[in-house]
Amino acid sequence: MNVRFRLLVQSLSKRLGLFISISFGLFLFILFFQPFPLNAFDFNDRLLFVAGFGAIVFTIMLLVGAVFLWIIDKSKNGDENIISSYLNGFIVLALCSVAFAFYLRYVGSVSISFYIMFKVVLSCLVPPVVLKLYDIYQGLIQQNKSLVSERKLIQKRIEKFEEDILNKSIEFISETNNEKLTLLVSEVVFIQSANNYVEVAYLDGENVRKKLIRNTLRNIELQIRPYSNFIRCHRTCIVNIHYIEKLIQDYGNHWIKLKEYDVKIPVSRQYLLKIREAL
Repeated sequence: MNVRFRLLVQSLSKRLGLFISISFGLFLFILFFQPFPLNAFDFNDRLLFVAGFGAIVFTIMLLVGAVFLWIIDKSKNGDENIISSYLNGFIVLALCSVAFAFYLRYVGSVSISFYIMFKVVLSCLVPPVVLKLYDIYQGLIQQNKSLVSERKLIQKRIEKFEEDILNKSIEFISETNNEKLTLLVSEVVFIQSANNYVEVAYLDGENVRKKLIRNTLRNIELQIRPYSNFIRCHRTCIVNIHYIEKLIQDYGNHWIKLKEYDVKIPVSRQYLLKIREAL
């Protein structure tokens, strides 16, 4: 019981500032716009009388909030689907309206008419609307935090997946099967067509070296298809996404700037969209 009561107090304390702000805002609204007759009071008594409206709203929001939190806690489910927040707002509206009417009649000696009650209901509509907007705002914050956490988790998985791929070995086999070049995926910078050969540019330490293999770029593309790091950017060139620094447009032509090698890799319009999506 003590633990439940402590949790209830903690939950209410988080909303205490909101309750005070709503009550103070309503106090200022009634004081300056005077929707109800206040001519029977001098200035000091008027302040006290108007402060009573704020006190009524604060007390009702506090009590209703405590009751709803208590019921939700007993149901072992903090989701407002069990007891709708709209019901919470309706009870606050109804209790505030009745309390305002009695307060005006028996403390302020104001004759209650339909017009007065209409303004009472409008004034009392403010607290539940603000509370509902606050709940929606807090829900969006929690949803955003959840999405950010999920995005970080997915990003870590992607990075781990990319790291695993980069550490895999890949074999470039010649057309006659008498020549092989075995490299890590992370070492291959780009592959370029060179007449009846393909030129494989790879990282050897801090230097970029090239190796000619007798084969077609189409056959090489089939060999490296299982590795998602490679992307076709031109009919004569395949590039490792890991080494792309940026895509540059120059007089209507597009080309790729690499991180480790000072060479222009052409990009044709046919593959431009895929390159942009990869970046």
